[in-house]
Amino acid sequence: MDNMNIPDNPRQPGGKRKIRFNIYWVYGIILMVFLYIQFTSGWGGQKVYDATLYQVEQMLKKQDVERIVVVNKEFAEVFVKADRIYADSAYRMLRSEDGKSNQKHFVYKFLTLEAFQQAVQDAQMEARAADTAGKTAYAKSVIMNAPMVEPVPETRKSFWEEGGVSMILWVVFSVVMMVFLFRMFSRGPMGGGAGAMFNFGKSKAQLYDKDTKVNTTFKDVAGLDEAKEEVMEIVDFLKNPRRYTSLGGKIPKGALLVGPPGTGKTLLAKAVAGEAQVPFFSISGSDFVEMFVGVGASRVRDLFRMAKEKAPCIIFIDEIDAIGRARGKNSFTGANDERENTLNQLLTEMDGFGSNSGVIILAATNRAEILDRALLRPGRFDRQINVELPELEERKAIFQVHLKPLTLSAEVDVDFLSRQTPGFSGADIANVCNEAALIAARREKKQVEKQDFLDAIDRIVGGLERRSKIISAEEKRVIAYHEAGHAAVSWVLPYAHPLVKVTIVPRGKSLGAAWYLPEERQLTTLEQMRDEMRATLGGRASEEVVFGQISTGALNDLEKVTKQAYAMVAYYGMNAQVGTLSYYDSSGEQEYMLGKPYSEKTSEMIDAEVRKMVAEAYEEAKRILRENREKLDKLAALLIEKEVMFREDLETIFGPRPEIPGKEREKQQEAESGTV
Repeated sequence: MDNMNIPDNPRQPGGKRKIRFNIYWVYGIILMVFLYIQFTSGWGGQKVYDATLYQVEQMLKKQDVERIVVVNKEFAEVFVKADRIYADSAYRMLRSEDGKSNQKHFVYKFLTLEAFQQAVQDAQMEARAADTAGKTAYAKSVIMNAPMVEPVPETRKSFWEEGGVSMILWVVFSVVMMVFLFRMFSRGPMGGGAGAMFNFGKSKAQLYDKDTKVNTTFKDVAGLDEAKEEVMEIVDFLKNPRRYTSLGGKIPKGALLVGPPGTGKTLLAKAVAGEAQVPFFSISGSDFVEMFVGVGASRVRDLFRMAKEKAPCIIFIDEIDAIGRARGKNSFTGANDERENTLNQLLTEMDGFGSNSGVIILAATNRAEILDRALLRPGRFDRQINVELPELEERKAIFQVHLKPLTLSAEVDVDFLSRQTPGFSGADIANVCNEAALIAARREKKQVEKQDFLDAIDRIVGGLERRSKIISAEEKRVIAYHEAGHAAVSWVLPYAHPLVKVTIVPRGKSLGAAWYLPEERQLTTLEQMRDEMRATLGGRASEEVVFGQISTGALNDLEKVTKQAYAMVAYYGMNAQVGTLSYYDSSGEQEYMLGKPYSEKTSEMIDAEVRKMVAEAYEEAKRILRENREKLDKLAALLIEKEVMFREDLETIFGPRPEIPGKEREKQQEAESGTV
């Protein structure tokens, strides 16, 4: 059998240790070469020879000196002319092998600079006197007027004086940073080495599987019954696919959750992750966007590659509008848009030539109107699930979920809290419960009481109370009449929102506030909107009726009324002069238009009608207050005294609130239908 040459194991005793190349050697060599150059001022420097004053004088007398450099007023460098170096054997030590360079010189260390300068001048004058002997007058003048070699002063600093310490520290810092970056790039999913520098294109999606299971389930999602049914069907398909495929059905490729902020879109996705029992990839739309070209598309490809390997699975993209905005809408510069390239890759991966069997895409956004149409077509996002603000019954269910961890008093009524929070989202309700607990703890209570929840609602809606704010008596009186005007007009008008509470205690940026309980309705009539405008202008009207002048306190009211009036005229077609036309753009395309969708004449007409509508509402508010002036004064006086007034106080002064026309007939019909 042939003998095999087995290399010595470097780890075994007695074995020859194999020397391996290390990149740090290169760093060390570069550093040493750099320091060598700095310390030696070049690869070889300039070789020098010491000289005496006598030798310098002799060189000057023979006119062999090319220049003299006085360095730091300490010593002189004497450079000999190149032709004299090779003509006189006395300078043979200065000769170079190539016969050209003249880098060597003499150095003379003088005692005083003045004495050296005088010696140089005397030596040259003595040489000139010797040269002029026996010459003509013209020749003498030429020799005496010839330029002399003058010592040239020069200031030099050593390596350390030139900042050598800082330079060395900078080199050391650079080497350390290179080592750090090298080690950092050596880590990552690609296994190490310099190739890991290209991990920018790897997906940042977080994977949830059996090892990292999400504990949120559909039981934790209160309300949203219709939305839960939609996503539960997707989860059921992943668990029992044969139930659907046996009938020829296909699983939806994607579902888009659309709704206002805080309505529970992300929470619903977490519940899907907890219920599906399949791999769940979660990523934000902004995680695809990067400053490097092509990184977004690369991350999309990598995400779907990992999803296909773990199919069946779910991919959840939160805030998809970060990359899903309609293409061509914001490319004013004409440059290549990295976001559009990322969107193109996402469209291809969701429904292209490749197969994504078993991969379902969930996405969430509150700006569905700006998404690209190609992203919303069937085959990509087959379903759009609207997650709206919760209704009364849904708010009850949400309150019951968030009230579980709280220690409540017996007087806390879920029905009452849900009625007091119209228009609140799920996140708002969670904030109310948490804020109520904090308020109760601040007051050192053992339980969270009803008043704590009311204070929490006031805190969230109106802002923090600022009782320390200094307000004069006259300003307080103006604020009281302003808020009393709102309350009075809203109480008299049948279609205005019923009042709950009025206060003149400053909150947030406002000096006073009024809380109403809006009716939860899906449609709003023209008369209802007019009454709301009159009630909103009641504060400004009260100031003018009582004081004969107006203040800046109605800024928010005027802003609200102006927007509402423009919507009535330009969007809802509630104006006879403009007609049944609507210039509202539900597609969002007008956002990028420089002009308006109507002519200048129509614009003037809309402005005139809006001004007319607001003026009529203002005059009607003033008429109501003039007719109820005594009641307005009582209301303002009570408000100045107590600072806070409730619905019961208003009912005591104004009497019962007028019934909405037709409401009695509806109640009678309901009663009759119930008896039958």
